[in-house]
Amino acid sequence: MPAAPRIRLAAACLAMASLLPLPALAQDSRSPKPIPAPAALARSLTFAVIARGLSQPVGLVTAPGDRAGRLFVIEKSGTVRILRGGRGVDPPFLDLRGKVSTGMEQGLLGLAFHPQYARNGRLYVNYTDRRGNTHVTGFRVDPTNLDRVAPTSAKDLFVVDQPYANHNGGHLIFGPDGRLYVGLGDGGSGNDPHGNGQNRGTRLAKMLQVDVDKAPGQPAIFQTGLRNPWQYTFDRRTGDQYIADVGQNRFEEINVVPAGKIGGQNFGWSIVEGIGHCLKGADCNQQGLTQPVLEYDHDDGCSITGGLVYRGKAIPELDGLYFYSDFCTAFIRSFRWQGGKVQDSWDWTASLNPNRRIGQITAFGEDAAGELYVVSLDGNVAKLQRRPR
Repeated sequence: MPAAPRIRLAAACLAMASLLPLPALAQDSRSPKPIPAPAALARSLTFAVIARGLSQPVGLVTAPGDRAGRLFVIEKSGTVRILRGGRGVDPPFLDLRGKVSTGMEQGLLGLAFHPQYARNGRLYVNYTDRRGNTHVTGFRVDPTNLDRVAPTSAKDLFVVDQPYANHNGGHLIFGPDGRLYVGLGDGGSGNDPHGNGQNRGTRLAKMLQVDVDKAPGQPAIFQTGLRNPWQYTFDRRTGDQYIADVGQNRFEEINVVPAGKIGGQNFGWSIVEGIGHCLKGADCNQQGLTQPVLEYDHDDGCSITGGLVYRGKAIPELDGLYFYSDFCTAFIRSFRWQGGKVQDSWDWTASLNPNRRIGQITAFGEDAAGELYVVSLDGNVAKLQRRPR
C-alpha cells in the first residue's frame, strides 16, 4: 500500500538524514510538470463524498455481473464492507480481523472478484498475517447470503515470506486474459537491502501472474524490477497496462505497457529510480530496462497512488484519461497515453480537491458503469461527477 509510515516517521527520517549516505546527487524530474486542467471542464466537476466513517479504506472494487449496485470497500483493519446506495451493510462481507496484522504498510490490502463471479462466486484477497507474511487466498460467497463470504471456504493460493513490514504491495486485479495479477514490493526496509528487485529467484519485487482456474494455482513471475507497486490496472478498452510504483527518496513513477507487449518487462528497481536516475552513483547499466513514461519528484509528493483509465459515460470529455494521486499531498492528476507518449498531462487539484479536503488518498475505484471514485485513509469515499447546476 502507499507509504503511510512516511507521514508518521517524517520527523525521525529528517533527524536521521544527515547520518545516511545519499544514493546520488539530486536530479530534476525528466517529466514536464502537468498544466492546469481545462478551466471550464474542471469547474463543472467535483468529487462528492458518498460515504464516511470507514476504517482505513485502501481499495474499492465491484463484482462482475453484480446487478445490485454494490461497492466493496477494502478496510486495512481486515474487513470488506459493502456500500449500497452510500450506506454500509452490516455485518461485513468478509471479516479477517482475527488473522490480519495491521502495522506499518500491512493489513488487508487487496480484493479481486473472479471474472465469472456471477456464476462461480469466487473471490481473492491479499492480506498480511500475524507473522507479517503475505497471503493470497481464495474464498467463495455464501450461496444462501450473497452479502457474506463463506468463512470456511478459505484456501491459500500461495504465501510469501516478508522480511519487513513495508513494501508489501497488496493490490490484486484480474487482467483481460482472465488471470490474476499480484504485485509485490521488494520486501521493505530501504534501498532494497536483499537485492530482490533484480533477483528472479524471489517473488518479491515482481508482478506475478496466476491462472486461478488451474490447480494448484502457483504464480509465475511475469514482470520484475518493482519497488512497491500501488496500484495497477488494465485499460478496459485497449488492454494497456498501467503500473504506479512507489519511489525511494526522489521519484515516483508510472509505467505503461501497450497491450500485446505485456510480459517480461524489467522496470529497473533497484538499478534505477524514476526515468533512468541511477540509484547508486552517477552511472549504471540500464540495458534491457523498461523506463517509466512519467515521473514526479518529491517536491510534489512522496508516495504515488495509481488509478484508473476513465471509461465511464457520464463525463465523456474524460474518456481515456488515466487518473492518479499521491498519498502525501493528495493532488489529482491525469494524462492520456496516446501514440506511444504522454499527452494531456493535467492537474485537477484546484477544482477537484481544493484545500486537500480529501486527504491521504489510498486508491481509485470504479463502479460497473466505469464511473470513478477515490478512497482516503481517513474513512471517506468520493465519486467524480458533474456539479449540480
